[in-house]
Amino acid sequence: MRITQRTLALSICPLLFAYHLEARAETLYVAGYGGDFQDIMQQKVIPGFSEETGADVVYVGGNSTDTLAKLLASRDSPQIDVSIMDDGPTYQAINYGLCQSLAGMPALDQVYDFARFPDDKAIGTSIVAGGLAYNQAYFEEQGWAPPESWTDLADPRYKGLLNIPSISNSYGVYALVMLARANGGGESDIEPGFDAMTSGISDSVLSFTPSPGQTSELYQSGEIVMSVWGSGRVKALADSGFPIAFAYPKEGAVALVQGTCVSEGTPRAELARAFIDWMLRPEIQVLMAQERAQGPANKSVELDAETAEEVPYGDKVDHLVTLDWDQVNQQRMEWTQRWNRQVER
Repeated sequence: MRITQRTLALSICPLLFAYHLEARAETLYVAGYGGDFQDIMQQKVIPGFSEETGADVVYVGGNSTDTLAKLLASRDSPQIDVSIMDDGPTYQAINYGLCQSLAGMPALDQVYDFARFPDDKAIGTSIVAGGLAYNQAYFEEQGWAPPESWTDLADPRYKGLLNIPSISNSYGVYALVMLARANGGGESDIEPGFDAMTSGISDSVLSFTPSPGQTSELYQSGEIVMSVWGSGRVKALADSGFPIAFAYPKEGAVALVQGTCVSEGTPRAELARAFIDWMLRPEIQVLMAQERAQGPANKSVELDAETAEEVPYGDKVDHLVTLDWDQVNQQRMEWTQRWNRQVER
């Protein structure tokens, strides 16, 4: 079912309705991803929220590390009320004391268990699968089967045609950890991951891109045919007509949970909670699935068959894996330094 303004208008939850009655003329500052995510938020998500609450929303676009830096810089006087980040930076924000508890929000019981963060200081508002993307037309021309495993990154056929995002990007972390797991290690034993990267994979990588936009450009220019990427990014490129497909590795695709946090100390905490509640409304969850291939974090949401095929949903959710972000973040600086010395050399 496509989302209409009438559908959204009929979905006023009690928390939002309270704001509508009080007619508060507040301004809420929301920081989240840029690019097409920002476009959808500003054009299709925020207007309905503003209409129902009477609040203005200023959206600040940027990648997750940028948003985390903004939160840290303004921690004594929050300039951001709600932040939407990858799960890794969200865990960091919680550990830095930048997110306040969401205890008491009914939405906490609506989401998958893995979309609840420690002490309920953030909540997942959507799910993206991190796995392997490939140029389907090129693979068919070569007579190659679709990739099936994280270890396929080591296949010499991809030499010079492979892209792995930098470790500053969540997808780079996924590659390192999942290669470690596939080779007998994991977050607490990352050595097998670095061994796999440095024993052949890194030599096959054309570019370690820091941003998803650059990965898209490499596909479109024909410079790469396979990458570590997210299901949402793959859908966006496929919608442009490019013959790209997403593969769920047999070891599991990683659940990238988009963590949403209310800043500690914000004077607009109630309005910020109302915004999170809006993001988790079934109508908004369906809209984000249809428009950006983000799987619903609200487990009660129902998708049509076509949309369900394109996002982490249903049985696919059961086969997602999560990372131990506390373990990852404790070592991430060390891993980054080592990655820069040994992998992106």
